[in-house]
Amino acid sequence: MVEVEQVQRSYTMIQAVIFDMDGVIIDSEGVYLNYQLEFAKKKNPDVKLEHLFPMVGATKKDSWEVLKRAVNNGQTWEELRTQFRQRNVYSEIDYRSIYRTEVTETLEQLKKEGYHLAVASSTQLELVERVLRENQIRSYFDFVVSGNQFKKSKPNPEIYFYTAEKLEVSPSECLVVEDSTIGITAAYRAGMKIAAILDDRYGFDQSLADYKLTRVKDVLDVLKKA
Repeated sequence: MVEVEQVQRSYTMIQAVIFDMDGVIIDSEGVYLNYQLEFAKKKNPDVKLEHLFPMVGATKKDSWEVLKRAVNNGQTWEELRTQFRQRNVYSEIDYRSIYRTEVTETLEQLKKEGYHLAVASSTQLELVERVLRENQIRSYFDFVVSGNQFKKSKPNPEIYFYTAEKLEVSPSECLVVEDSTIGITAAYRAGMKIAAILDDRYGFDQSLADYKLTRVKDVLDVLKKA
């Protein structure tokens, strides 16, 4: 369980919507897990997919510590990650096939209504930009930021404070669309309002979210109430 630092959560009218990418804009988490499972089984055939569920949404170190424990072959998490990355799995994935198509019309409507839009993802910036370009939605976003730009990853709120500053809005004027425990915690610590995309596959704790959404498009209904 991630420890949560209590912050003052007083909201003003929402001016900006900030999207996480993996699990929100694209349904990528299961795809990555299958690649990681394939890799882990070569080390230890007894590894099962559910053993790797805690990797989803975790920091780099915490994620690969999960795989290290599952494999249990004496290698460090750094060694395992380095070996895994010798294969460029990202080049093998068709990101258009796992894109949530409702995102396009959602962004179009949000832009039409005058909201500032950003992506704040833990994924490396080059890949985030590629996903947005391939799905023809990059132009909707005023700003795109990667967790690799910061010393501390989510659940540290730095990425969200920085994004709000770049959008020239206060944290209390932001609605964050997230799915994972760690991402939701980061937004909570930043004092932002949170809409969580419901996902019961990986055991996420979404209790800190203000709203629970079954689809991304429901953000439009949330903003009518916010």
